[in-house]
Amino acid sequence: MADEAKLVTVVAQDADTGDVLMVAHGNEESVKRSEATGLMHYWSRSRNRLWKKGEESGNVQAVVSLAWDCDRDALLAKVRSHGPACHTGSTTCFGEPSPSRNVITHLERVFQDRERGPPANSYVAKLLADPSEIRKKVGEEAIELIQASERGRQDEIVHEAADLVFHVLVLLYRAGVPYADVLTELEARRR
Repeated sequence: MADEAKLVTVVAQDADTGDVLMVAHGNEESVKRSEATGLMHYWSRSRNRLWKKGEESGNVQAVVSLAWDCDRDALLAKVRSHGPACHTGSTTCFGEPSPSRNVITHLERVFQDRERGPPANSYVAKLLADPSEIRKKVGEEAIELIQASERGRQDEIVHEAADLVFHVLVLLYRAGVPYADVLTELEARRR
């Protein structure tokens, strides 16, 4: 049996949205394993053993960063989840976050769903299956945005900008580039 005094609280947080996904326990071994593999490991008190998140469900959590609190008795794990964090199938153990709160992350999850199980007549699935079509659409939408800006109608500019951003997001997803990486690059340029 693990020494209860050596267990720490681990808060898993979505690195992109800031949503708290789950709270679990960890110990020295789980932290070392998480660091070594890049996938979150926890200590299961009910199983009395180390477990890798997603070992049964496939819903692993890729480690982005691990940070101790000031007393080193709680760990903040910023992760990127591959599937729901909760055993109930919810995105988080605290219910579903509002999709409107972070529409980019929501769209990336839709893209992932369309890629895994493409429904018939899905526009996104069609784009994901043909990278040249994605690139073509990004070019078309950029031109349409430029034309809308020349006409000066704000509603049209907003519509065309949304089309362009959507297609850029599909392109980034297909290329394996998280939108958060683009934000990180923009933040670095700001400095």
